[in-house]
Amino acid sequence: MPEKFIVPQFIDSEDKILGPITVRQFLICIAATFIVFIEYSIFTLAPFILTALPTVGIAAVFAFLKINGQPFHLFFVNFLQTYSRPMLRVWDKRLNDYELKALAQRAAEVPPPPPPAKIAPSSTRLRDLALTVNTGGVYNAEEE
Repeated sequence: MPEKFIVPQFIDSEDKILGPITVRQFLICIAATFIVFIEYSIFTLAPFILTALPTVGIAAVFAFLKINGQPFHLFFVNFLQTYSRPMLRVWDKRLNDYELKALAQRAAEVPPPPPPAKIAPSSTRLRDLALTVNTGGVYNAEEE
């Protein structure tokens, strides 16, 4: 009797700790709260608001936004990797003197190509000739 195994389901979903909030989202919110607290202790009210709003916005995007079903931080890393690599890849193989001499020597050793062979008749011409032979000369393709 074959053994039965339990196959885990939903392996792509993250563990939730506070209602619908995952561990990653919770840690991002804690870090953003800490940064906003530092901004509050450093700045007065107007600069604090100007710095806290982008901090909270960026934290909310990284914590809760999903693009194509993947968390934003993975999308952002993939975006940075894509645009940090060159768009056009060119293979630039430069031969040294030894390789050039070896190529020249091999080219000198190659025998000349054989003369071109006679071109075989095309399949329609061959069919017409076969019909002419089989019909004893009654069928002639040139008359049609």
